[in-house]
Amino acid sequence: MDTRTHPARERLIRLREAMAAQGLDGVLLPSSDPHLSEYLPGHWQGREWFSGFTGSMGTLVLTASRAALCADSRYWTQAEQELAGSGIELVKVSGSMAQAPVDWLIRHTPRGGRVGVDGAVLGLAAAQALRSALTEAGLGLVTERDPLDGAWPERPPLPAEPVVEHLPPQAATARADKLARLREAMVARGATHHLVSTLDDLAWLLNLRGSDVDYNPVFLGHALVDLRGLTLFVGEGKVDAALAHRLAVDGVQLAPYGALREALAALPPEAVLWLDPKRVTLAFREALPPGLKRVEAINPSTLAKSRKTAAEAEHVREAMVRDGLAMCAFYAWFEQALGREAISELTVADRLSAERARQPDFRGLSFPVIAGFNANGAMPHYRATEQAHALISTPQGVVADGLLLIDSGGQYLGGTTDITRVWPIGRPSAAMKRDFTLVLKGTIALSRAVFPRGTPSPMLDALARAPLWAERLDFGHGTGHGVGYFLNVHEGPQSISKATPTPEMAMEPGMITSVEPGLYRPGRWGVRIENLVLNVPAEGPRPPEDEGLDLGDFLAFETLSLCPIDTRCIDRGLLRADEAAWLDAYHATVRERLRPRLDGAARDWLDARCQPLGGA
Repeated sequence: MDTRTHPARERLIRLREAMAAQGLDGVLLPSSDPHLSEYLPGHWQGREWFSGFTGSMGTLVLTASRAALCADSRYWTQAEQELAGSGIELVKVSGSMAQAPVDWLIRHTPRGGRVGVDGAVLGLAAAQALRSALTEAGLGLVTERDPLDGAWPERPPLPAEPVVEHLPPQAATARADKLARLREAMVARGATHHLVSTLDDLAWLLNLRGSDVDYNPVFLGHALVDLRGLTLFVGEGKVDAALAHRLAVDGVQLAPYGALREALAALPPEAVLWLDPKRVTLAFREALPPGLKRVEAINPSTLAKSRKTAAEAEHVREAMVRDGLAMCAFYAWFEQALGREAISELTVADRLSAERARQPDFRGLSFPVIAGFNANGAMPHYRATEQAHALISTPQGVVADGLLLIDSGGQYLGGTTDITRVWPIGRPSAAMKRDFTLVLKGTIALSRAVFPRGTPSPMLDALARAPLWAERLDFGHGTGHGVGYFLNVHEGPQSISKATPTPEMAMEPGMITSVEPGLYRPGRWGVRIENLVLNVPAEGPRPPEDEGLDLGDFLAFETLSLCPIDTRCIDRGLLRADEAAWLDAYHATVRERLRPRLDGAARDWLDARCQPLGGA
């Protein structure tokens, strides 16, 4: 693309003019909002608007003469394409995503200069690290004003969609009970007040849902909790009178969305505020009265919502069945139409989404469908567009032999799904089958894990990587993320990854986590196999010599996702007999759970894809 016509060029000129008007020498634009969300309302998508990079994660940094986009390996290929001709350099981050943009600014901002970032979207923990690094480098940090002020006249307004109630039976724990437990935790910590700003925590705590953020059923709001009541700061008109009355019964009063800073500034001198430095932005901490006592620790709701109750787990299992039924219907059509109809990556996304939408209690996708054929599958967060997508088949046959990666998920009243499968198109090569099998071995190894309760989740990461590491291969993303309950598809605190373990990452019963190792060959193909798993007590007798020993509680994974893994992609020579037995047992479960609710072509497809390997 000609640099002179790339939209980012003109937009950065305006941003630099605003930067100069504010007396700034550098600017940092994170992918963030006042709630530190992963997926952002349009009002806070400044990084995307000014750079043209559409990935969900990344940081734009610029000075008067240079600009850079910092992104990790999941986005390198995508970023190279979208930044081409913009004049924005791509900083490929292999280590800390938080540190890379800071290092760039330190290198390119003159000593004594001032770096601006909106404190309203800068996490408290991140702000402390940023200020320390800039100060050491002789740079000042300015956080009182949004650097985008005056530079983005097209900026979208705040969303105004209504807030709705998540009701029984899927809302299995009453709002009053959740608030009572929260206050018990506050008393135990000596806190009189607690600030909740993260949207999934807020929605979970109050049994409310919304549609302010694409793919995540949440709404913009904050909660300030005390030992007797709760003030919900939310947009005017978003909560109707009937819901407001039901909230008031549980001690919840409404206030304008923008009034939180004033409420924090008015806290009494004897107050003790509990806030989570990883889930609250700098602007709210700075609004507090000087000297106010604080408790800084993880939100109690973050831990509580990660541990699904037995009733919630049952609803999730039903959501997985419905998701599996939708996928069977889609894949039955897909295999019948392959080579006989025109099918593109866009067709795959549309047809699969339509099948999910036919299921009871479906409320939307949990993220945009990723359908990547061959080279596009090598980009973990690829998304086909009308302007750029691959054709898979025509009425005359398949376009090319290869692999089609489909990563998709849905939001149901009783749970959130996220699943990835890879399907052979034509005749996959021996190299493709080898890659597929190595990834499958990693999926199986982690899925079969038994581990002590309280194990830091990052410690499990190597189990999925070991089959790849043995071949000197690896992948750049995490192996597993927590999943919400009709909430965000990505939630904490657990993370099966190379992250440094922290105490809150301990694996506990009821947690739902993805298992998704991958392998990507840029420009050729990608493989990822993903299921969601539930932490359950490990079953089975112990050897006689262990009787009487206090060895603690052990956990195992129950695989929740229900869709066949295509055995046509397997290199049988690489799969051990015990691994084949695991896959056969998984397919037997899939067939048992789904077949009674299928008929016709979808049932025939399921039967064909669940045939046992019978050993390796």
